[in-house]
Amino acid sequence: MSKSDVHGNYLTFFQRKLLEKNLDDKLPWQYRQRIEIMLLADEGKTQGQICKAIGCSPGTARHWILVAKSGQAHQWNNHPIGRPQEVNEQYLERLKELVTNSPKEFGYVFGRWTANWLSKHLATEFGTQLSDRHINRLLKQMGLSTKPKPPKAEEMSGQDINGKNIVIRDLNFDINQSKSLGMLSFNTFN
Repeated sequence: MSKSDVHGNYLTFFQRKLLEKNLDDKLPWQYRQRIEIMLLADEGKTQGQICKAIGCSPGTARHWILVAKSGQAHQWNNHPIGRPQEVNEQYLERLKELVTNSPKEFGYVFGRWTANWLSKHLATEFGTQLSDRHINRLLKQMGLSTKPKPPKAEEMSGQDINGKNIVIRDLNFDINQSKSLGMLSFNTFN
């Protein structure tokens, strides 16, 4: 981002206009506070000055100042307010069913679920959209994940690191068995 694109300290002209446009009295106070923090930071106010001016915690001010600094101010309403919504047992059962099956079985083209897609899918069914973080938290509590599990050692014993088939056997057993069958024997260290 060039200096000519920046209106104040952090925001582009577009971002500042967008924030100012969305700053109205009908907006929930938490969203209004976010916008005010970023606008004040853009004007050069310090974290302490911002906290005093609008009555927010230092952590809240710090977070939204960093959002403005990182060029993400236009995403001020992408972060949900408050605690994650609570879900019922039916929601959890459906989440478990989805994550233990391929998304292709539900009409999607991709082969592995992400927390984002689980959230979107469940929002269409239940009308409750949870953040990706909350979906991952619920999955962890159920002992599940959207990430594929690494194969267990016993499952890998027949494959090398490239997925090629190899066989690992007890060499002493193979040698003794070949002797009893009259096959050529190998040197043993007995």
